[in-house]
Amino acid sequence: MSAEWQIQAADSWKISLPCTKAEADALLDDVPALALFHPAPVLMTTEPDPARPDEWRIDVYVEGPPGDDLIAAVRSLAADGGTAPTVEQLEDQDWVTRSQAFLQPIRAGRFYVHTAAHADAVPDDAIPFLIEASRAFGTGHHETTTGCLEMLDRIAERGISPANVADIGTGTGLLAFGARALWPEARMLASDIDPISVEVVRTNMTANQVPEDAIVLVAADGVDHPVIAGGAPYDLLIANILAGPLIALATSFAAVVSAGGRVMLAGLLASQEAEVVAAYEAQGFRLDDRHQRGDWPTLLLVQQA
Repeated sequence: MSAEWQIQAADSWKISLPCTKAEADALLDDVPALALFHPAPVLMTTEPDPARPDEWRIDVYVEGPPGDDLIAAVRSLAADGGTAPTVEQLEDQDWVTRSQAFLQPIRAGRFYVHTAAHADAVPDDAIPFLIEASRAFGTGHHETTTGCLEMLDRIAERGISPANVADIGTGTGLLAFGARALWPEARMLASDIDPISVEVVRTNMTANQVPEDAIVLVAADGVDHPVIAGGAPYDLLIANILAGPLIALATSFAAVVSAGGRVMLAGLLASQEAEVVAAYEAQGFRLDDRHQRGDWPTLLLVQQA
């Protein structure tokens, strides 16, 4: 985690607002309402009470007292405009470290994803990854990331052993780490459209003792990069992004996946599945496996020879 994120709570404030699960899910992508503020606010969504699965909370952390414009921007993230956000100054401690204690470990197949706050509770039979909350998506706490880890485990259990893997839209790098743990001899590439995510992956590689040369890192829009093209064809291409980009990238993904190779797609809702599958079937893929957590399916499609 970079130094700019180690904000001390004496100068830090939190804006909180209740929201629905659907509104929280919509905040997985970039949030234009907050993008123009500097220093950049940090947004987290949580489910305070599992017994009330549709009642979530938005927490926005900011350095210095928030202005009315930022409070209004946070208020716009939830449809219930009648609920005013609460604003509080944090205690004199590192709020990032404090927030990690509320991110519970995730068990997904043979994988165990945790923060430093739970590093002493790793099961003996698990493949552990230390992933702190950061500026990149993919801590393992959303159903899309958890579903992808479980699908990777299912692929390995089927005896499939890809030799060349690409994780497109890697976020924190977690899925690339999982693939490397399952297939340590495979060539690994991880890319993201956001250069910040690439730096987050480098930090996470160090934290998880992944050698610097074990994963090729690229900042790229989709697969439009000479390093990605030069590494093709891929036996397994992972993309945990959103339904719209998945559909738009179907043709370019097909061009870099080997005959008999697979794409693993996530970030789409079940209601969007038919449209996503149709886009890939038009490129010569067929659905090979699917796995669903909540409203979020993970799809595995194989390229026809």
